[in-house]
Amino acid sequence: MKIGFFTDSYFPEIDGVTYTIKLWREELERDGHEVYVVYPDGDYDPGDREIPVKSVSNPFYPGYRIPLFRRPSTLPELDVVHCHGPAPVGILGRYYARTHNLPAVYTHHTPLEEYFHQNVKFESIAHALGKLYMPLENAFLRSFDTVTASTERIDRDVEHVPLPVGINMEFFQPTGKGWYPDRTVIGYSGRLSMEKNVGEILRVAERLPEYDFVIVGDGPYRNRLKRDAPDNVAIRGFLPREELPIFYSSIDAFVTASTADTLGLSTLEANACGTPVAATDAPPFDRTINTENGERFEYGDLEAMVDAVETCLETERDTRAAVERYDVNRTLDHLEHLYRSVQPSVDETPTTADDAWFSDDSQETLD
Repeated sequence: MKIGFFTDSYFPEIDGVTYTIKLWREELERDGHEVYVVYPDGDYDPGDREIPVKSVSNPFYPGYRIPLFRRPSTLPELDVVHCHGPAPVGILGRYYARTHNLPAVYTHHTPLEEYFHQNVKFESIAHALGKLYMPLENAFLRSFDTVTASTERIDRDVEHVPLPVGINMEFFQPTGKGWYPDRTVIGYSGRLSMEKNVGEILRVAERLPEYDFVIVGDGPYRNRLKRDAPDNVAIRGFLPREELPIFYSSIDAFVTASTADTLGLSTLEANACGTPVAATDAPPFDRTINTENGERFEYGDLEAMVDAVETCLETERDTRAAVERYDVNRTLDHLEHLYRSVQPSVDETPTTADDAWFSDDSQETLD
């Protein structure tokens, strides 16, 4: 098949959506498909089958860009359209699918309404914008043949297929190399933005001065975090992808206070490398993190967060076995099935499946 990924988030920006698209594309092309990626242009040289859309810088969210326009007639002939966001490039993909009578799949990655609060000065205005935005996105999603989401956290009034984006279990595994052989280190990897609540990690570090904390990532809150970090916290930029398994394998526990993840790829990657995770007791972690692979704590409860971190340090767990159900090979088998089974009519009921991904003994497929 010739598959078109339409995304408003792509390199050089680094986030979960970007890496998911890269991983899915590699796996699908390994199976013989051709995958085209349509994305906002920027400081990135496109490779084969990467198609930039003219764009401008985003004043509301540094690092991301606002796509402007690309004529659909300049795009290649496709068999399936797969959109990864509701912004201009995603809308372009939906338009292309409609005009060419093609199957259209949508993957929900990010609850965009939660980002309004960090870009709008007044909480009341951000809340009002969110209430206006949600019906618009619901209508957009209903126009697709199938909507997929990693967990029930999609929080949209649409039928959807539970389809975790998956992790590369061959790539993320324990390494023999360690960076901190003589230290106890708690780590975090991800964007440094408001919704990730990385400031909570600084609070825990202050309470646990006997441990070192290493925060890996970048984003609009980086300078603020560096200014407020206690002496036992080191803040680094994003690591090259090939070094992440070493980082995850080197730390003794991974901690996140995020309340905005849809799956939490970095937590599962850390688990795949043998490292337990302390995470907020909120979606999606209330489904992905349990006593087999970590501990959960109530957001804002510093004592509970400290206890969760220390319990992770003191307890042996087979964290890799706990996340095998998120292997990307399983995800891609189901995704290819969706591509084959979806019908090019937006009036049909979307394909559905039981939420079997979170059951250890489930082997269901999307039939």
